[in-house]
Amino acid sequence: MTDDPRWHDWRWHIRNAVRNVADFERALGIRFTPEQRQLHQRTLERFPMSVTPYYLSLIDTEHHATDPVFLQSFPSSGELVVGPHDMADPLHEDSDSPAPGITHRYPDRVLFHVSNTCSMYCRHCTRKRKVGDVDSIPSRGDLEQGLEYIRNTPQVRDVLLSGGDPLMLSDDMLDWLLTEVESIDHVEVVRIGTRMPVVLPFRITSDLVDMLRTHHPLWLNTHFNHPREITPDASRALRRLADAGIPLGNQTVLLAGVNDCPRIIRALNLKLVRNRVRPYYLYQCDLSEGLAHFRTPVGKGIEIMESLRGHCSGFSVPTYVVDAPGGGGKIPVMPNYVVAWGAGKVVLRNYEGVITTYHEPDDYTPTRCDLRCGDCALQLHAGDVPGHAVGVEKLLSDWDDTRSLTPSDNERMERRRDAS
Repeated sequence: MTDDPRWHDWRWHIRNAVRNVADFERALGIRFTPEQRQLHQRTLERFPMSVTPYYLSLIDTEHHATDPVFLQSFPSSGELVVGPHDMADPLHEDSDSPAPGITHRYPDRVLFHVSNTCSMYCRHCTRKRKVGDVDSIPSRGDLEQGLEYIRNTPQVRDVLLSGGDPLMLSDDMLDWLLTEVESIDHVEVVRIGTRMPVVLPFRITSDLVDMLRTHHPLWLNTHFNHPREITPDASRALRRLADAGIPLGNQTVLLAGVNDCPRIIRALNLKLVRNRVRPYYLYQCDLSEGLAHFRTPVGKGIEIMESLRGHCSGFSVPTYVVDAPGGGGKIPVMPNYVVAWGAGKVVLRNYEGVITTYHEPDDYTPTRCDLRCGDCALQLHAGDVPGHAVGVEKLLSDWDDTRSLTPSDNERMERRRDAS
C-alpha cells in the first residue's frame, strides 16, 4: 500500500482511518475470538477508535498482543474497568475553564482547546470524556469566545493550542487562529500540542510548515512514547518543522506494557534528540477513567529517571511529572540527590552513587527584594515585573508578610474561630 501515491496524502489517511474491529482484522489479517470481539465492541461503544493506516502499518502482526503501537491504538476491555480513584476529568480542566475552550490553571498561560478530534484516538488519552465527540467540536463562535477571554486577560503571555489535535484544523483555519492569537499584545509565545508527527507525519506538509514559519515565536510539542514510532517518515516531518525554526519538544506518557523500561525510554530520548526534539516531560499516567491497566507505580518512573541522569546528556533528560488530580498542575517527581544538609555544607550523591560535599559560602549577603527593581543593584530592566507570589514562593519572598499556608478546612483554625 505504501507504493500507492495516495499513501502520502494525509487527508486520505483521515478518510480511511480504521474505526471498527472488523476493518482492523481485515487490514492486519488478525482474527479475534468471538468473545474478544464482543469485549472490543463494548469498549468502542464507550470510547471510539480511529487509527490511521500509517500508524496501523507500524504494528508487528506476529506479536500484536504486546506490540506498543497496537496497545496504544486498539481498544482493550481494561478500558471498561473504572476504579474507585478514576475520574472523568481528573485534572479538573472543566472546573478551571472560565470561557469555552479555555483552561486557565497557571497564572501566565492558558490551554486553548481548539479541536475535539484526532487522526488517531490514543487509548491512554486523559480527555477520553470528550475527544471524538462530534457533538462537541468547537465552532468558530466558541473559538472567538476563547480568543476574547485571552484578549481580556492581560496576565496571559503564553497560549497552548491543544485538543484533540490542533493540526486536524485546515491550514487556513489554523492560520486565522494563530493570526488572531499573535495580534494580542500581551501574548508572547504560542505553542501547539500535536501527535501528528507520530501517527500521521504526512500532515506536516510543506504548505503547513510555510504557514507556521510566519507565526514565530511558535513552539511545538509532540507525543512519541516508543522508539519504534520514530520512523523515516516521522523523522522527515520533524526535520521540516525544525528546519523552519520551530523549537520541538516531546511529552511521553509512562505506560505499563508499552514503555515502562529504562532502556526503552533512554533509547526513545536519544532518538528524539538526534531528530532535534528535546524530551520535555515524562508523564505519570493520569487517573482518567479506564486507564488503570496502563498505570505504573510512581517508583517505576523514579527508576527510569535514575537510568537517565548521568547516563545521557542533560538535554536528553525529561522532567518526570505527576499532573496532580484536582487541577493542582504538574508536580515534578525526581530521585533525591541531596543526602544531607548541615550548617554550611550540603552532602550530595551522583548517578554512580558517589557521595560528595559541597561547602556553601561563608560570607554570602542575600539580596533582599522589595519589588523596586529600579533601585536594585542587580539592574533588572524588564519593565513590569510580576510581584504576585503563591504557595511556597510566597513564604520565601521578602515582599510578602505571609508566614504560613493553612488549608481552608483546617480543624484547629475552625476551633479558634468558634472560640472567638
